[in-house]
Amino acid sequence: MGTFSWTHLLIIALLFVLLFGAKRLPDAARGLGRSLRIFKSEVGQMQSESAAEAAHSDNPAVQQPLLAPAPHAQALIVEPQPSRRSI
Repeated sequence: MGTFSWTHLLIIALLFVLLFGAKRLPDAARGLGRSLRIFKSEVGQMQSESAAEAAHSDNPAVQQPLLAPAPHAQALIVEPQPSRRSI
């Protein structure tokens, strides 16, 4: 019940053609393909960098945090002061 049959896929394809038009679909598919290629290359680059960092670390059992908090990141809590009005 949870799988798509060929008729479901055909209906979805026809809806895309009706909504976006036959001229825009190749451009949209091309843009999606480029985006996926860029995403895959970035993920691969991140994985290779993390593997290189793990190989160069002195103690691989202790993992370093990816982002260190900034020293000024703590918010100051300011309590409201009562307003003084003179009549």
